[in-house]
Formats: sequence, C-alpha cells, structure tokens
Amino acid sequence: MKLATLKNGHPDGRLVIVDTSLNQAVDANPVAATLQQAIASWDACEGALRELATRLARGDCPGAFTFDPHQAMAPLPRAYQWCDGSAFMSHGELMQKAFNLPPIEGADRIPLMYQGAGDDFLGPHDDVRLPSQAHGIDFEGEFAVLVDEVPLGCPAEQALGHVKLILQLNDVSLRALAPREMTTGFGFLQAKPSSAFAPFAVTPDELGDAWRDGRVHLPLQVHWNEQWFGEPHGGQMTFGFDQLIAHAAFTRRLGPGTLIGSGTVSNRNRDAGSACIAERRAIEMITSGAPSTGFMKFGDRVRMEARGLQGETLFGAIEQRIAQA
Repeated sequence: MKLATLKNGHPDGRLVIVDTSLNQAVDANPVAATLQQAIASWDACEGALRELATRLARGDCPGAFTFDPHQAMAPLPRAYQWCDGSAFMSHGELMQKAFNLPPIEGADRIPLMYQGAGDDFLGPHDDVRLPSQAHGIDFEGEFAVLVDEVPLGCPAEQALGHVKLILQLNDVSLRALAPREMTTGFGFLQAKPSSAFAPFAVTPDELGDAWRDGRVHLPLQVHWNEQWFGEPHGGQMTFGFDQLIAHAAFTRRLGPGTLIGSGTVSNRNRDAGSACIAERRAIEMITSGAPSTGFMKFGDRVRMEARGLQGETLFGAIEQRIAQA
C-alpha cells in the first residue's frame, strides 16, 4: 500500500492512497484525514485503508482521481519526533580518514543518532530555500521508517514489529555550519534545515524481498544537475532499523509517528558513487590531498529515486531545485 499527502492549505495536508501505477489516487478520509491520524490508530485504520487500496486497484472507487506528484507534500508533513541515525559506518570512516579525526569510542556497537527538527518537512518537488550558498549546501540520500507507539526499552528483536511505513528522503545539510555545532556537543540545529521526502510512504510488503533484516536492500539513485552522482545500496547498513529503533527507545517511549532515519546511504565500493557531496569530497581529499567538488549553488537540481527489483519506482522521485530564501 502506498500513502501520500496532498496540499490542501493545511499544514498536515490531505491523506490519499495511490495505486501501483502511481496514476490514480483516492482520499483516505473518512478512515483517516491525515497520516498522523492514521499512524496514531494504525491497528484500527490499516484494514480499512487496505480495503480502499484494493478497491482502487480494481477500479471500484467512484471518487478516484489522477495523482499529481507536484502537489505532494512530504507523506508526513510534520512529525512530533524526527531522529536521524548514521547507520552506514563506511561514511563515518571516510570522514574520519579525510579530516584526520579520532575514532568515536563504541561507534561499532552503539549507533550514532541526533534529534532533528520535524516541524517543516518539504515535499518532493518543493524548492529548497536557503539563505546563503556560503553555508556549504549538500544533499543526503537516506531511507527512513515510520513507527507506531514503541514502548520504553523496546529490544531490537521486537522493534521491527513497530515499523508501519518506509520512506525515502533528502536530508539537506549545510556543511560550513556543521563543524562548530558538532564541537559544542549539543548536536545539529542550523546545519540541518528542512528535510525533503519522496511522495510515497509504503508498507513493508510493498518492498517484497527488498525489505529484510531491518534494511532496504535497494540502490538509491542520485543525480545532481542531471549528472549521475551515485547509486549506493541501502542493504549495507551497519546497524539495521531494528537497532536504530531500540537505540532511540532505550530510555523513553517513542510516540506514534516518530520517524527514524538511516543516515547517508554509503558503500565501501567506491564504484557505487555517493549519496552526498561531503562523501565525494572526503574521497577526493584521501586520494588527491584536496577536494575538487564544490557544494550546491542556487539553481542547482537534485534527483533521488529508489527502484525495485523489477525496475519499478517504489517511493516516487525527489526532484528539487536549490533556491535563495
């Protein structure tokens, strides 16, 4: 089942179900008007939502209409909690080597995670409006999961039962602002502006065999200004989403609608390319002594898409322009 949120003038948008052709949609109301309403009572809503999806696939929904991805918001336009991990150790190792940083104690056993701002997510075709090119504008291709209520102390062995939807995102970063925020020990704030999401949040069964071991076993295709930038594989997470959820819930309950991100998709095989500019620059520093790739400029475009084993698009595409605020 694919769920999307369309713009309707409300900050939480209008929840719709989209068919597998990605052409037809139907309102999810009165089952649930928004995705937050649906996830907050998922056990009560899921069956009715799936029935609507079945009827839509049969052509048995009189209210069906043509789906326009340019009208899509983020599937969950604002979240009570957004926790982003750094679950691909190959990414962290490149950064440490390039900048001669000391290793983080326990990083191979304890996932890295920060609390981001979930109040203003962007849609897949919304401009990314930022104040200055001097801030080092970067994209970061990631996957994420949306959970129902997770109890305090939930073990990793039980965590995947709380995953209800899977998403794809561009976690925009401002690299020139990040170093100071990291040295304070308080984490990111200004260096992490609004993240953007692909149009569809999908149930795990939509991914078939590509969803296993708490990982999305698919390549994430990234293009920058229509040039291939990378296609790293999501299955190479060091920590699966089961471990990330357990980490986030170690000392507290996670409310329904919490989003957990994977961090930048990264592979040790450099032929796969990268999902962020900072990683390419780190590779250039290691191999050549200095970075040769600059960060994004106003007017630049980024495209991200994950396709299934048969070449089908699963989350839809993120296609965005960087613009001056």
